[in-house]
Amino acid sequence: MPLIHTLTILICLAALFSYINHRLLKLPMTIGLMAVALAFSLALLALGKLGFGVEAEAQRFIGAVDFNEALMHGMLGFLLFAGALHVKLDELLDLKWVIGTLAIVGTILSSVIIGLLGYVLFDAIGLPLPFLYCLLFGALISPTDPIAVMGILRKACLPKSLEMKIVGESLFNDGVGVVIFLVVLNLVPKETIHVTDVLILFAEEAVGGAVLGLALGYLAYRMLRSVDNYQVEILITLALVMGSFGLADLLHTSGPIAVVVAGLLIGNHGRQWAMSEATREHLDNFWELLDELLNAVLFVLIGLEVLVLSFKQPYLIAGLVAIPLVLAARWLSVVLQIRLFSFFREFSARTVTILTWGGLRGGISVALALSLPPGPSRDALVTITYAVVVFSILVQGLTINRVLGGPATPQSVQPQA
Repeated sequence: MPLIHTLTILICLAALFSYINHRLLKLPMTIGLMAVALAFSLALLALGKLGFGVEAEAQRFIGAVDFNEALMHGMLGFLLFAGALHVKLDELLDLKWVIGTLAIVGTILSSVIIGLLGYVLFDAIGLPLPFLYCLLFGALISPTDPIAVMGILRKACLPKSLEMKIVGESLFNDGVGVVIFLVVLNLVPKETIHVTDVLILFAEEAVGGAVLGLALGYLAYRMLRSVDNYQVEILITLALVMGSFGLADLLHTSGPIAVVVAGLLIGNHGRQWAMSEATREHLDNFWELLDELLNAVLFVLIGLEVLVLSFKQPYLIAGLVAIPLVLAARWLSVVLQIRLFSFFREFSARTVTILTWGGLRGGISVALALSLPPGPSRDALVTITYAVVVFSILVQGLTINRVLGGPATPQSVQPQA
């Protein structure tokens, strides 16, 4: 199917589903779109079982959409940049050690915990998976998805410092998770593991991405300072996003980290020193509209992906087992770090609970699972990942305000948090 026809169908479905959600469900847009798309997909599957031919046609359509390519090399850069534009750098820097540790140490720790326990639990329920594939699952499911986090928590009544911790962590730990995923994926065909190879790959991806984003972001900042025309300046930001991601791919560095760093620079220094009030207003409106449009298409795609899943019973049971496993690993990785940092700074009493429940998973996890080499292990991990993502968005996303339970008071975090 030509690309324009694919885009037409997706946009039309997104418009229809958003209309249904707005008139009937009245859920937050991203959650509502995914819920309607999921119900639509299940209805198509049911019609297929009754003898109607729509199921096969829908499966062919979704099967032809490369979800990994569409998100990881298409929408992701724009969505990350749009989110980073509105993050206050001074607030982020004030929490740099907490956010940095959560993003790096927390993601690594969670990946290892999920990999080890998943290897044991999946085998216990009759779904033995290779250990490295369990580690791959840990790496792809541990990062909190910045797209889901910012899309769903935007209207949640979070305390400002907690919101910054969750959003700041999510902006960087997806890049860290992708690096861990690539490291483990490169080890699958190998018999020996060299620590130096892992460290070099991690440095190339993470540090290289940050340096690239800083360099290109500064170049764009200088260009923005030299003009006062919002059409030209919007084009410069578009070129910055696409150029950063494309060049990062060529240089084998992290595109997500490059775009986030560039977005933070433009959203703070660029907004303050290189833009007029009219440019700021037009730029914000443009990126907000683009963000909402791409989010709509993305969450519709997530809902439709159920059409191509394998519904074998062991896979579904493993998905149910994985939900508490992922939450437990998230809680443990967070509580260890927050207790350590509580010696140096104060946290609200519910910090651990909110960071755990607010750590949403989304399209990035599904995209990474779909990028695995074909085989039984890949089919199992795709279904397991999808189960965790659906629970995260629909259940955690809808109940985050209930978990808050009222205004938080600053105090040192308690062990029972």
